Order: sequence, then C-alpha cells, then structure tokens
Amino acid sequence: MKNELIVVCGGGGFIGGHLVADLIRRGHTNVRSVDVKPLEEWFQVSEVAENVVADLKERTNCKMAVRGASEVYNLAADMGGMGFIENNKALCMLSVLINTHLLQASVEAGVERFFYASSACVYNADKQVSEDVIPLKEDDAYPAMPEDGYGWEKLFSERMCRHFREDFGLTTRVARFHNVYGPFGSWDCGREKAPAAMCRKLTHARATGNHDIEVWGDGKQTRSFMYIDDCLKGIDMIMHSDVTEPINLGSNELVTINGLVDMVAEIAGIEVTKRHKLDAPKGVNGRNSDNTKIQQYLGWEPGVRLHDGMQKTFAWIEGEYAAKQRLSVAGQST
Repeated sequence: MKNELIVVCGGGGFIGGHLVADLIRRGHTNVRSVDVKPLEEWFQVSEVAENVVADLKERTNCKMAVRGASEVYNLAADMGGMGFIENNKALCMLSVLINTHLLQASVEAGVERFFYASSACVYNADKQVSEDVIPLKEDDAYPAMPEDGYGWEKLFSERMCRHFREDFGLTTRVARFHNVYGPFGSWDCGREKAPAAMCRKLTHARATGNHDIEVWGDGKQTRSFMYIDDCLKGIDMIMHSDVTEPINLGSNELVTINGLVDMVAEIAGIEVTKRHKLDAPKGVNGRNSDNTKIQQYLGWEPGVRLHDGMQKTFAWIEGEYAAKQRLSVAGQST
C-alpha cells in the first residue's frame, strides 16, 4: 500500500526528518511532513514529500494534517537535551496538546494506525539513582515518578493513546525512545543532546587547540545511545506489530559520560582535559534500556555499535562546524 497517505508530525525535526526520508527510500509515494518550524529551519526537507508548516498544538491544524491519512506518526514535541528539558518544563508539558488534538483528529479522519514517540524519561526516578544501573523494564514506569515536566507529558500521552485505542478503536502503538543520536540534528543551538554536544565540543577543541572540555556533572552518570538507523527500523517494526503496550526502543550498550568524551576524543585524534561543571543539569545518575520485550516480541536489537555511530555523527558535525566557520569568515569580510 505504498500510495496511501502517511503523515509524519515533527517531520522537520531530527528523528522525523530521518523517518520521512526513510519512508520515501522504501517506496512510499504519498508522505506528508508537518512541523511548526519555518521550512528553512527543518533539518531535512524532502522534495518528494508534501511539506506543511503548521502548529500542531492547534486542533484545526491537526485536523488538516491527518485528513486522508492511513498512518500517523507523532514525533512532534517541544524538547531538547537535558539543559532544555530542565529549564523549560512548561513548554515541554504543552506538547500534550499536540498528542491530544492529533488523536482526536485521527479518530475523526478514520486513521488506521497511530504511532506515538514516548521517552525513557517516563521511568520512575527512584530506579535511576545509581550509576550502576539496572536496565529499565517497561513495568518500571509505575508507580509514576517520571522526569518533571517532559516525562510527565510523555507518560500522560502514553495513557491517552491507550484509552483512545480502548474507547475509540484507534490502533495506537507507543515506543519509549532511549537517547537517539546521529547526523541531521541539533548540535549547537542549546537543544542538542550529549552525543552531538560532545562532537561539537571536540570539533571545536581540535580546530582551536584548546583541549579543555566542559562536562556537565561529574561524568560518572551512565547512559545508552541508539543510532538513528536502528531507531527507524524499530519504529517500523513496532508500528506494524501487534504490541499494544508501550515498549522500549533503545540500545543496551552502556557508557559513562566521561567514557563518551574519551570515545569522541579518540575519534577526533586528540587528548583532552575534562572540566566538570557540577552545577549543570545532568539528569538521572543512571539509565539503560532493558530490551527483553522487544527481542521477545519482534526479534529486534540494535545493530550499530556506539563507536561506529559516533564516528558518523562526528564526521557530519565536523562538516557543519566547518561550514559555519566559513560563513562567519565570509560575513566578516563583506
């Protein structure tokens, strides 16, 4: 059914842009990409897709966006890295309007399948107090104590998807993303996450010769990071599965933030001195994905090792950094 309309909400964002490109690569000919940002600010713009600029917090725009759609992917949210999330809780919470109005509009439009991009930030904070983390299972979201602001919005929206499935018959699928990274995303605007931030910092260090690297927190906090290609495959499998419960979608390859810095330094080919900023936002002390259920249900596991994915990400950010420097020099000379 390659000609049925697929709508990607948040298509101007990092994951959404990759999803649109992936759908088109796989032969889908009728893709509508919707984002609130002006088109020139989208990370990727497909010439094949129908590209729509609209604020999906408005119900009228949601009705327009999903009209005629067979499938809807909701990746639209006001979010970023930990620095943005901890300092913009109200803005993150307002994204609940997007999912609410999209679900209502999808029921009215007769949409067949609805995908919601949730987050590991829904998990109970008491399960994430130690760097020696026990991987988070899906049941660990309750009793509820998610990340303040962003995590509460995600958890509430998960429940809304469940009840729209139960009450209105809309087929909904929910994936809990664990730190997705890769090219074509935020890297220098304050919304970037740790992998992109480290690539930017190490690129700048190599370009300037100043090898002092600021690290938020003590660097002992542990995380797992999933490369975008693995994320796209997981989204497709979950969307078209019979799995009705929210399910983890992430890597279980654990790394400390200090270890991530060392990895990127090795990729950059330089030695660095870490300067730990202990009063900076650092999130929970430990978080990792338990992939038991997705392996059991779908036979999925990530195929890209962190070092390989970081090499690709570093190369892209290095190119973006160089392009920005050239523009800056050209601007100063005019």
